[in-house]
Amino acid sequence: MVEEEGFRRYVAHIILWIGIAIVAFPVYIAIVASTQDNALIANGQMSLLPGGHFFEVYYQTIFVGTSGSTREPVGNMMLNSLVMALAIAIGKIAISIISAYAIVYFRFPFRMAIFWIIFITLMLPVEVRIYPTYKIVADLHMLDSYAGLALPLIASATATLLFRQFFMTVPDELLEASRIDGAGPLRFFWDTLLPLSRTNMAALFVILFILGWNQYLWPLLITTRDDMQTIQVGIRKMITTTDALTEWPIVMATAVLAMLPPVFVVVAMQRLFVRGLVETEK
Repeated sequence: MVEEEGFRRYVAHIILWIGIAIVAFPVYIAIVASTQDNALIANGQMSLLPGGHFFEVYYQTIFVGTSGSTREPVGNMMLNSLVMALAIAIGKIAISIISAYAIVYFRFPFRMAIFWIIFITLMLPVEVRIYPTYKIVADLHMLDSYAGLALPLIASATATLLFRQFFMTVPDELLEASRIDGAGPLRFFWDTLLPLSRTNMAALFVILFILGWNQYLWPLLITTRDDMQTIQVGIRKMITTTDALTEWPIVMATAVLAMLPPVFVVVAMQRLFVRGLVETEK
């Protein structure tokens, strides 16, 4: 019995390491390619070992940019993506938690109807409402701006639903105790509900930050200036139709740099993220 359990654990570890290798190998190839000479990559002669152009390629990528398709430095693209992702994540959480608080703790006409209208918007992603959204943004003169990048994506029915479900599990005794202490609605929200929602907000922040960082279609549609494009749009513009004209080391370096902020957010908030997903008792 012990030997059988040890064999199963051994097989499970092998499968786990195979999965890690499948996921990590493309990342390794991107890192290696970012240090190689462009001619070797274009001719299909790239080595599987790191080359000697690491500092040269990454300096040019971050501070100079490509010489052909887009001359904008990747550092500026990353800043645009960071501002957009932070605005979307923080904005979604702020609007959703306030909306859920109003729906759960206030009694007003058509309260549940408003909640279900919010819930129905889950069936209307950006791709479905892309034209009217673009028309409104253009009429408000928000093209090529941070407001235009973030504001149309700042509402979240999913986050509102999750916060509503969590608030409904908060004991009514906490609300009564706050009233006895003389706390008003804002103080109860700030001193009681926000601390209890910390892990939920952390988990949602990680998910929404990655969602905002990976946006491609919307930034591609509303940005016409190179200095306002995000890193995902920049990567696509770097890849030309002719392999010989594509600066592959810079493309791969840009792809590696694009992975760093989401990885950093996940690692930095890992504990709160896991607790926010699995905790059942608050």
